[in-house]
Amino acid sequence: MSYTDEYLQYVAAAVSAYQAVCVQEKALSEAGFVKLQENAGWKLKAGGAYYVTRNGSALIAFRIPKKITTARILASHVDSPAFKIKNAPEVTVEKSYVKWNVERYGGAILSTWFDRPLSVAGRVFVANGKKVEERLIDLRRDVCLIPSLAIHMNRDADKSHDVEIQKELLPLAGTRTDLKLTDIIAKEAGVKPDAIVSHDLFLYNRQEARVWGDAQEFLSAPRIDDTACAFASLKAIIDTTAPKSLALHVVFDNEEVGSSSIQGACSTFLRDTIHRIALALSISEEEELCLLAESFLLSADNGHAMHPNYPEKCDVTNRPIMGKGVLLKFAGNQKYTTDAYSAAKVRMLAKEAKIDLQDYHNHSDIPGGSTLGNLLTRSVGVHAADVGLAQLAMHSAYETCACSDLEDLFRLSAAFFKD
Repeated sequence: MSYTDEYLQYVAAAVSAYQAVCVQEKALSEAGFVKLQENAGWKLKAGGAYYVTRNGSALIAFRIPKKITTARILASHVDSPAFKIKNAPEVTVEKSYVKWNVERYGGAILSTWFDRPLSVAGRVFVANGKKVEERLIDLRRDVCLIPSLAIHMNRDADKSHDVEIQKELLPLAGTRTDLKLTDIIAKEAGVKPDAIVSHDLFLYNRQEARVWGDAQEFLSAPRIDDTACAFASLKAIIDTTAPKSLALHVVFDNEEVGSSSIQGACSTFLRDTIHRIALALSISEEEELCLLAESFLLSADNGHAMHPNYPEKCDVTNRPIMGKGVLLKFAGNQKYTTDAYSAAKVRMLAKEAKIDLQDYHNHSDIPGGSTLGNLLTRSVGVHAADVGLAQLAMHSAYETCACSDLEDLFRLSAAFFKD
């Protein structure tokens, strides 16, 4: 199976942050990684491979070398822009249609969510006697759709306008006005509807990924940002069997909404994990601080390729093209952490991995978005650089990148962990 085929399987399964972490857990377990619990003691040994999760939507996997003198941290995120389903979501329209009440999660391009087959995934908590249990839910079928208004009823449909989420983006679910979402979810979870205590459920695009182009060079799929980086990092940590440094594969949740959660990049998750590794291996506090001073972080999150219809939106001299290599991202405002020192490190790493790099800068009049690197370095004092794929239509319900760049990102990740 090609790397692209493996990625296609992953993105089809990683339909929410909870499903993404579940898929990663399964892959890590099959590769021999031992699961740790945050609420229990850790017994670690040199040469061991372990992982720990937080909230079911963030994960850190790590391999311990024979002797730890430095760490290599590769960070990405598992959430993507979507719509979160509110509590008691049923909205009945003239006793004929049932819609579901939703709210925006992240900075989605709203217009791209119209007229697509959608499903529901996430997690529910169910009552089992006096206990509450978590169940993952993925309906895996077309259950709703957000219909656009016909152009005959809105002659300005092709002109720019502000989309009203509460009015225009509530998905149509059916005509059975007596049917509740909890009925559907309870059936999927194998419980009675009154056993559903709470839920974190999201709509997701059911459109299948496609490889296309004259030379089959492009790939379009939902959630490329940031499943592409999370998958490259996962595969690299599994394939790295004897790292010279402490190798940490880190995936966070809630990047798309600011990372300010206990499972986000602003949390203590990474710092806590490194500290607990040090405690379990009898590394002193001073030795731990020395270790961090010698460590390196790659923040992996995608960037923008030059758009063929809007080349003027790209930087004047740094013009990334899909299929021409992994992005090395710079920003004078430090939204990206790359500086001359960390850039030199990544350039040498790319040369060793025999892949191409492309410099990425935002257009000076178009501020870019935020990412993980500069949030993580506030709590973990390490040198860092930002990398990612060049892609089109970022935050669309259906994004595009190049197949060759997918594989190059993996090769860079693998070289980073083995360095």
